[in-house]
Amino acid sequence: MIPTIAEAASLIAAKKVSPVELTRDCLARIAARNGELNAFILVTEERALADARAAEARQMAGALKGRLDGIPIGHKDIYTTAGIATTGHSAQMQGHVPETDAVTVAKWREAGVVLLGKLATHEFAFGGPSFDLPWPPARNPWDTERFTAGSSSGTGAAVAAGLVLGGTGSDTGGSIRGPAALCGVAGIKPTYGLCSRTGILPLAQTLDHAGPLAWTSEDCAILLEAMAGHDPADPGSADRPALGFDLAPDMRGRRIGVIRHFHETDHRVSDATLRGIEESCAIFRKLGAEVAEVTLPSLQEFNAAGWVTLSAEAWAIHETWMRERPLQYGEFLRGRLALGGLLSAGDYIQAQRRRRSLIERSFAASAGFDLLVTAAQPGEAAKIREVTKWASLEKPNFTIPFNLTGWPALTVCTGFGEGGLPVAAQLVGHPWTDGFVLAAGHALERENGTRGKRPPGA
Repeated sequence: MIPTIAEAASLIAAKKVSPVELTRDCLARIAARNGELNAFILVTEERALADARAAEARQMAGALKGRLDGIPIGHKDIYTTAGIATTGHSAQMQGHVPETDAVTVAKWREAGVVLLGKLATHEFAFGGPSFDLPWPPARNPWDTERFTAGSSSGTGAAVAAGLVLGGTGSDTGGSIRGPAALCGVAGIKPTYGLCSRTGILPLAQTLDHAGPLAWTSEDCAILLEAMAGHDPADPGSADRPALGFDLAPDMRGRRIGVIRHFHETDHRVSDATLRGIEESCAIFRKLGAEVAEVTLPSLQEFNAAGWVTLSAEAWAIHETWMRERPLQYGEFLRGRLALGGLLSAGDYIQAQRRRRSLIERSFAASAGFDLLVTAAQPGEAAKIREVTKWASLEKPNFTIPFNLTGWPALTVCTGFGEGGLPVAAQLVGHPWTDGFVLAAGHALERENGTRGKRPPGA
């Protein structure tokens, strides 16, 4: 049985499980499954065992650092790791070995995690699923012919299959919440500014967020608490007191707003996805919350402003390489980046004006609500070979609105569709209510029964 982080932490604290045993179990699952899942692009077995032995020594001495001490994790390969290759899953950086850890990597290291290796991503968190890169794309463990979503593809796959107990992701337009949805795990895009992005390869700096994925919302809370904190080196980092992560608040009297037009009109979701959202609302009502409909600006408006912003900012980061060595990118990313190069300064400024309007209108519409609910993905995972270069632009997505606003947003599994693959809901809060968002996800998971079912072979 694969433990959650919370379960493993309790067993380690009680000296009922050794961090070394736990790590060897994960390494064995990686050896057995990674050949078909491609979740890892680099396994750091020696480092992992050294980390585990150090944690075991602290365990035996009664000096554990906390709940993450001895917990096996992986890092998305846009998080820099000292002495360990960080490539962005791209030929552009193949062989690049940084000298320092990203701030969040250092925070987890100081908390005692066991580093199992670097996880697959879409190229520079934007180009995938691509088959023309030095490493193949990650596969969905529920069905290896299916897509994981992106760009935190390896993390979603590795968590679902139990290769790691948790891992890092990044989210610029949905790159934590998408893989969490299609792989049936939990993943949170925190409030903008809660987690440092120093040492994480950027994509679009006004939209980029760092956050965790894990099997449960509770595990995400444990990971996020260790990631969060002010970083003066990140201009987007907020200097605020630490957030509390109480996962047992009273839901009675809370107001839940369902953004029904997002998933019923703006982009109609599958019946299973809709059923999961409705059942989640019923659970909130059962727990004493009031559920009502809320109307935000249209999904199309959010996506127009979001994709102009993302494309322009991504071009600004990659312009030099696109001009000097474009063929070092995969074909998917090269095309997507080139789109940004066709935008004008006026296009970008107008998108920022619209963005400010969308934020103001969203605050006004959601005033008085404690939580918003909508879809995270339209349905079950598509076949990976059928995902096209412009799939993200064909229909508006459900996640980029909250990159524009910077609000915390969590994906939780709500059940399974006709094909037996996971479907999910997205829970959204106002800024700095990350703890309540995670608590709401925890409440759903305790009631909906999804956390007892793993992918085949896990």
